[in-house]
Amino acid sequence: MAEKIIIATDKAPQAIGTYSQAVKVGSTVYLSGQIPLVPSTMQMVSDDFSEQVVQVFENLTAVTEAAGGSMADIVKLNIFLTDLSHFATVNEIMARYFTQPYPARAAIGVKQLPKDSLVEMDGIMEI
Repeated sequence: MAEKIIIATDKAPQAIGTYSQAVKVGSTVYLSGQIPLVPSTMQMVSDDFSEQVVQVFENLTAVTEAAGGSMADIVKLNIFLTDLSHFATVNEIMARYFTQPYPARAAIGVKQLPKDSLVEMDGIMEI
């Protein structure tokens, strides 16, 4: 079995459960779900959906960099939304963080997310 390397950074929210921010196995990094917590305060960034999406992307950026890569290395992105009508906003903000070729992606409507977040994202990166 390949060695598991735990990725951790104080530039993203600390794990609030029994998980790691990311785990690297070989050249693949599995990114845990990020919600819009501000790393320094561990509080939600705001109730505004757009601000929550930006914070989630900033948190993912910090973890990808701690793993030795960047957002461009994400090959699969999962987006969880409590209201799928916000998806156009996600696309608009996502364009600030990704360029073509875009990662594979899923958008999933869910009833509730941790800390009543409106959005959560996780992914897989290849570095």
